Amino acid sequence: MHDIHTIDPVSRIEGHAKITLHLDEDGGVADARFHVTEFRGFEEFCRGRPLAEMPSLTARTCGICPVSHLLASAKATDAIHAVSIPPAATLQRQLANLGQIVQSHVLSFFHLSAPDLLLGMDADPATRNVFGLMQTEPEIVRGGIRLRQFGQEVIESVAGQRIHGKGIVPGGVADPFTTEKRNAIRSGLDEALGSATQALALLTSLQDRFTREIEVFGRFDSLYLSHCAPDGTWEHLDGKLRIIDAEGATVIDQLDPADYRSVLGEAAKHDSYLKVPYYKPLVTGDDPRPGMYRVGPLARINIAERFGTPIADAGLADLRERTGRIAASSFHYHHARILEVIASLERIDGIIDDPVLLDPRVRAQAGINARRGVGASEAPRGTLFHDYEVDDHGVITAVNLIIATGQNELAMNRTILDIAREYVDGSTLTDGVLNRVEAGIRAYDPCLSCSTHAMGQMPMVLQLLAPDGDVVCERRRE
Repeated sequence: MHDIHTIDPVSRIEGHAKITLHLDEDGGVADARFHVTEFRGFEEFCRGRPLAEMPSLTARTCGICPVSHLLASAKATDAIHAVSIPPAATLQRQLANLGQIVQSHVLSFFHLSAPDLLLGMDADPATRNVFGLMQTEPEIVRGGIRLRQFGQEVIESVAGQRIHGKGIVPGGVADPFTTEKRNAIRSGLDEALGSATQALALLTSLQDRFTREIEVFGRFDSLYLSHCAPDGTWEHLDGKLRIIDAEGATVIDQLDPADYRSVLGEAAKHDSYLKVPYYKPLVTGDDPRPGMYRVGPLARINIAERFGTPIADAGLADLRERTGRIAASSFHYHHARILEVIASLERIDGIIDDPVLLDPRVRAQAGINARRGVGASEAPRGTLFHDYEVDDHGVITAVNLIIATGQNELAMNRTILDIAREYVDGSTLTDGVLNRVEAGIRAYDPCLSCSTHAMGQMPMVLQLLAPDGDVVCERRRE
């Protein structure tokens, strides 16, 4: 028999879920489970739709990550059309993805995680939020708001609007870029880069306060997966995939995303709608855990040799002085996000000065030339796959979406298990323990709407279960 604690809902994440902690006979934590109860529907109701609808349709998966789905979907349709998009469209799509990385990472850091980092894990939950942070650190919050606004403005310049834009389309983008848009972005770059570098300095200064959390919050061996340029430079939209092991050795390099099925499997769970991708060569039975890998900003900075931009590369070198070549702790997802914000801003600075950006040819036209297409990109939370099959008329016959949050599911479960074993003592859950378990999930910045294709809002719980299955303690936030 096992006791169980429950946390419901997990707060300050995108979406809703619950966590159960299973106790053994001696009162120690035997297992931890992250449950997502939202319904997954997009893969089914997209069947029968015209291919041309898929970018705008799948963008509705989430209001935070619509650009990520627009780009991966558009790339899948490009593959079915068998077209190469014009260079100007490539630059515009890159701008949109960089803007998405900026706005999403800033939301995660300043609004969701900074209250823990600046106010403390044990601070009063009534004030341990962005509103409490505004009272104590107004300039930091203001800088975060402005920085996120800049990212949204970059998205709007390409997609036409900040959420569910229509400017990213099969074959490229809808409209040529303009000098006015370029000048508007340039006018905000210096302020944005200044805010991002200040955030990096702040985060670096806080590291010594969280030495215990760095050791406990998901510090374990795993594989890592992301896009990466052949020379090891950080990549965020195009190219091939690289997988490395816990020591940094390359396991697979320059894998075509269309061949993901050759190395990735997907397992279903009886207690969650979140499906579990895993690295197939390491799994021999029904248990997917030996194939655990991590995606997202931590994976990307571990896989890449360099960002290829000066300020971000200096920050990456400083982090590696602290962690070694591989940052194994999931606590460092926060640091990786800020480094990626800086790198994205530096990349934006280079793109807007490229004269090709203003070329009026921005869309390739074609019909159905293949029956299957896979589009992959680096969403803020990790590698995103859209896999479509169509009939001769371009009607969708099958869809498979592999979302970053699902790929991190095994790692999130391992993280909360490690945290619970370190902090849970007995049959009572204090708010500080509750918050640390939640913070372990927040480090991954999960997007449950994306990963389960939620329809409406569902609640999320931490439960502590006795050996006989009875609920000993439950923490719930409505």
